[in-house]
Amino acid sequence: MIDYTDLVHHLAGTPMKEWSRNVQQQFDDVYAIGHGDLPRWMGAVDALPALVPSTPELTSEFNLQGDCTAAEREQLHTALQGLIPWRKGPFRLFDVHVDTEWRSDWKWDRVSPHLDLNNKRILDVGCGNGYYMWRMLGAGAQSVVGVDPNWLFFCQFQAMRRFFAAPPVWHLPFTLEDLPEKLEGFDTVFSMGVLYHRKSPIDHLLALKDCLVSGGELVLETLVIEGDCNQVLVPEDRYAQMRNVWFLPSVAALELWLRRAGFKDVHCVDISYTSTDEQRSTEWMKYQSLSDFLNPDNPKQTIEGLPAPMRAVIVARKP
Repeated sequence: MIDYTDLVHHLAGTPMKEWSRNVQQQFDDVYAIGHGDLPRWMGAVDALPALVPSTPELTSEFNLQGDCTAAEREQLHTALQGLIPWRKGPFRLFDVHVDTEWRSDWKWDRVSPHLDLNNKRILDVGCGNGYYMWRMLGAGAQSVVGVDPNWLFFCQFQAMRRFFAAPPVWHLPFTLEDLPEKLEGFDTVFSMGVLYHRKSPIDHLLALKDCLVSGGELVLETLVIEGDCNQVLVPEDRYAQMRNVWFLPSVAALELWLRRAGFKDVHCVDISYTSTDEQRSTEWMKYQSLSDFLNPDNPKQTIEGLPAPMRAVIVARKP
């Protein structure tokens, strides 16, 4: 069973102390419901060899190295394969390269120079398997809490956590809505790849703001389109074969939404088109990927004839 006692102790002197005392029961309740594959995924985590990294590297990449026999490396590879598909990464562990669908390190390299995470208490909403959480820790974060209800991602995170001694990084299989209103306890809140899945994007922005302390910073990454502050794309059905895509604003419209939601110092720090080198099928994610979702005759369009994926990162501050 996953024990969150260390999270409770870590948050004891913060505005989140009352909430943290209920986290274990909240986790136990959702774990009891779980997922049909959860026993198999947790079995893969339990099958990991007991390796201790001598040179953990989280600053420039996720890379754990140390003594590892050939048999242990094979055991490690087999256990990690039991957690396929791997979406975010890559991870390097004792010479096993988990080549994930996304080159998430490229996005981090574009975003991180614009942030100061040193000694910050961070919330990562929609944290996936926790890849960015580890990179946040490498960037000097005091602690990182991630929420994402996907149980496979939760197990992938637990697999990585096995190789650390009580790191101040926690994955909660919750949604943002499972957190208390007006939590107001985090210095920095990340929401990357979430906004376009929300039916009410302004409500999402307001909920993110409620998680921040006064003066705290929001880092928002989402799909965008070109255009002025009045341009917003609402797909009729699917977008790049995704059913749950609701709003793709222009950067100007997104900045307006953030100001209307009460943020200040709103500015865009990165805009990039997603390439088929950055998102692709691999040995660790063998299903369809971006190349299958683009128009084969015009890669500037999705297979539905909509603008190809372009992503922006906006940084804003809570007054």
